[in-house]
Amino acid sequence: MAQITASQVKELRERTSAGMMDCKKALVNTNGDIEQAIIWLRENGITKAAKKAGRIAAEGICKVVNNDKKAVIFELNSETDFVAKNDKFQVYAAQIGDAILNSQALNTEEALEIKVDDKTLADLVIEATATIGEKISLRRVNVFTKEEEQEFSSYIHMGGKIAVLTVYSGSEDVAHDICMHIAAMSPTYLDESEVDAAHIAQERIILVEETRNEGKPEKIIDKIVDGKIKKLLKGICLLDQPFVKNQDQTVGEFLKANNTKIAKFIRLEVGEGIEKKQDDFAAEVMAAVNN
Repeated sequence: MAQITASQVKELRERTSAGMMDCKKALVNTNGDIEQAIIWLRENGITKAAKKAGRIAAEGICKVVNNDKKAVIFELNSETDFVAKNDKFQVYAAQIGDAILNSQALNTEEALEIKVDDKTLADLVIEATATIGEKISLRRVNVFTKEEEQEFSSYIHMGGKIAVLTVYSGSEDVAHDICMHIAAMSPTYLDESEVDAAHIAQERIILVEETRNEGKPEKIIDKIVDGKIKKLLKGICLLDQPFVKNQDQTVGEFLKANNTKIAKFIRLEVGEGIEKKQDDFAAEVMAAVNN
């Protein structure tokens, strides 16, 4: 077997845009022959997948899988909603979810290193990209564990556009209602104790200046800002939000009345934080006409 050098890997990578490990694997499989390695990459769909790496994948699904001790919530992205509903995409999502659940991975970076047979999950994502024909990416892997007396509750909205996972103790029906509330109202924190004090301090500075610019008397500015901060916290803290099924009752009050506690939660929505491409169809048509 020929010795594979760093310069060979570099050249193959520059010519194909494939990943370093894929280039090395191709060279190993072709005994160091770069031209044959290019063919090997194409045959295995890796070159095609590499060319799609720069595309924006802001569609997809959020998924929850769990067993008796652990739950995993993650987002698997595609470029279009059509592909997200594709059976092949769903099979990959299920395979990825099971692999993470049965591993020690705690986040996205660790999940991508999980071995599935002779491949990593990163390899599986590349394979999915090549097979399906769109950029596929795995992001926002979160893992929850629970105590003996606790349970998991989850809710999937619109086929995976939104996914919610909670750890609770008490009523299963109440926990499910809270999952649906979280999906609808998008709280950020469980309660005020989780909110970063520095964040609140910065908000207070902004609100004081904003209130002063509104022409309010200096002596009542602090009182007005206190009210605005309270309103802000009510909007972002789950337990302080008005319960979606009964606006006269907070979520915290609803839980207490039903002897149920939420220990923690997470809500994922497909495409959050991804800058989506804004298609200008008129410009595209004009470009086509002028070419």
